[in-house]
Amino acid sequence: MVGIKPTDLAPTTAVKFVGAGTAACIADLVTFPLDTAKVRLQIQGEAQLGHGAQAVRYRGVFGTITTMVRTEGARSLYSGLVAGLQRQMSFASVRIGLYDSMKQFYTHGSDSASIVTRLMAGCTTGAMAVMFAQPTDVVKVRFQAQVRLADGVKRYNGTMDAYRTIARDEGVRGLWKGCMPNITRNAIVNCCELVTYDIIKELILKYDLMTDNLPCHFTAALGAGLCTTIVASPVDVVKTRFMNSTSGQYSSAINCAYTMLTKEGPTAFYKGFVPSFLRLGSWNIVMFVSYEQIKRTMMRTKTSWESPF
Repeated sequence: MVGIKPTDLAPTTAVKFVGAGTAACIADLVTFPLDTAKVRLQIQGEAQLGHGAQAVRYRGVFGTITTMVRTEGARSLYSGLVAGLQRQMSFASVRIGLYDSMKQFYTHGSDSASIVTRLMAGCTTGAMAVMFAQPTDVVKVRFQAQVRLADGVKRYNGTMDAYRTIARDEGVRGLWKGCMPNITRNAIVNCCELVTYDIIKELILKYDLMTDNLPCHFTAALGAGLCTTIVASPVDVVKTRFMNSTSGQYSSAINCAYTMLTKEGPTAFYKGFVPSFLRLGSWNIVMFVSYEQIKRTMMRTKTSWESPF
């Protein structure tokens, strides 16, 4: 990321890797209810198609959260949290923590990177992260989408049970269900999120609008969250629907998108937009602010250990 002064000790790849995963977990803990509400809203049209003219169950992000708490209990808002944290530690560590290293790889070690280079770096680390973390994402979405039935029966009894059940019923490939739309989504998300944050922060510092501190990180993260939500929402909805689908429901991610378009119209691709922005905007703020502070703290600790006197 930009903003390191020449006199500062630049964070190592290991610091960025661990720091990104830790910051993403902190952000998930804070924003997980918004993410769960987003998933419920995204699959709502699908549920209505499967059950005829069923009344709309969820209305808006806060209405969704209220309904879930009333009908399923407050714990339902954090359904899938364990898989979510597993996902962030393996996913964010790669896509965010290795972003600067990938920029240097494409520029052959140069500190000057064009927008094209940044986009290439974002696409690469986003795709790499999905290949590692896709099973955790599938389990997280399944947990967030499941609704406790009247008799208390649930689709999965726990995180490990979900991994085993999916592998047994759908094969190991089931754990990588929706991998291609997820790669597409995260290539887009990474490009928008990291490159936008990078550029906004760089411009703020270049024109001395703010110092390289919390207000600067907050502003850049909020802008990155808005841009990312606008661009990535259609792919995000298709990814959620496809990963949550039963075996044979859709023949492919493209078939899922076509079914949505023909049966629900183009607005279906922006279902859950408000919770998506609330979640992604707040997630970006918490994550990037935490990430910047964790990097500095880890480097100060490392320096103090190397030079105790």
